[in-house]
Amino acid sequence: MSDSIVNKDPDILGGTPVFAGTRVPVKAIFDYLENGDSLDEFLDDYPGVSREQAVGVLELARHSITGPDEAAA
Repeated sequence: MSDSIVNKDPDILGGTPVFAGTRVPVKAIFDYLENGDSLDEFLDDYPGVSREQAVGVLELARHSITGPDEAAA
């Protein structure tokens, strides 16, 4: 699943994780949310990132913290 959401290539932004098919760093979504901006604001500012990709990254982050079993609860 993460392969279709996140890309990490040394030739793209020096290997910084980006949303697949874009040059938008994954960190950008967390910066937006940390600053109190909404997911819709992020998507408006980065139209190359789909809602599915953005939600997928958030789910990946949640799973990495809580584990897949707790995230589904």
